[in-house]
Amino acid sequence: MIKIILLVTLLVTAVTVTAQIEKIDTDRPDQTESAFTVPKKWMQFESGFLKEVDKGYYSPFTKWTDIRLEHPSLLTKYGVGKRFELRLITGFATYKLKDDNQLVETQTGIDNVQFGGKLNFFDEKGWRPKISLIAHYDFAGLRTINKDTTDGINFRFTMQHTISEKVSLGYNLGMEWERFGEPAAYTYTFAPGFNLSEKWYAYIEAFGFIWKNEKPENSIDGGIAYYVTDNFKLDASAGFGLNKKAPDYYFAIGTSFRFKTTNK
Repeated sequence: MIKIILLVTLLVTAVTVTAQIEKIDTDRPDQTESAFTVPKKWMQFESGFLKEVDKGYYSPFTKWTDIRLEHPSLLTKYGVGKRFELRLITGFATYKLKDDNQLVETQTGIDNVQFGGKLNFFDEKGWRPKISLIAHYDFAGLRTINKDTTDGINFRFTMQHTISEKVSLGYNLGMEWERFGEPAAYTYTFAPGFNLSEKWYAYIEAFGFIWKNEKPENSIDGGIAYYVTDNFKLDASAGFGLNKKAPDYYFAIGTSFRFKTTNK
């Protein structure tokens, strides 16, 4: 425990005293990925804990409950250049299935391993938003739960407008192939953001997935973030589904920090 406390203290100290450039910009806690990239030669970690619940009925008298716990998820970023970052997504999770409140199945392990990058094409100028492309390769065979022999891939264009000093607008459009050879899911997000003060930020968001010849999955969420320093951020969020296809609700907390990897 003492070693863990010392490590956390060192990390917080490092992100506090590091030479300042601009306030940390993260992809969490909302589902809308940021159009900004990590500065060159900086390392950034975005980690969170989440509980998601989905309920339904086998019959009028028998119900089921799916519970997904992320503990934690981790997005690791490294700034390669002024407009490009490398990205590694990893997740450790627990899945639980209940029938009429009786636990019938539990799985725990690695449920997400993706590697990719983000490339910024255009900066914001007039009516044109800041535009970036994010793409990941999904290594399904590296999972220890929900393991698969067929990998997947995903990409999304992320756009961001500055409406005023207090209000911004982010939105994403993309596609996901959970398994090669299967129909793609079209993804969308739309998230107005609000700078409540120098330290506090809040957002509301609509997001979802659309499949051909299937019902869409639509949800809404919101959250807040607090900047401990320009390089260290805390967040909390929650959301709920708008239709039966979407999970009933989720809530999450997280932290993000960054540091420069070289003095040059």
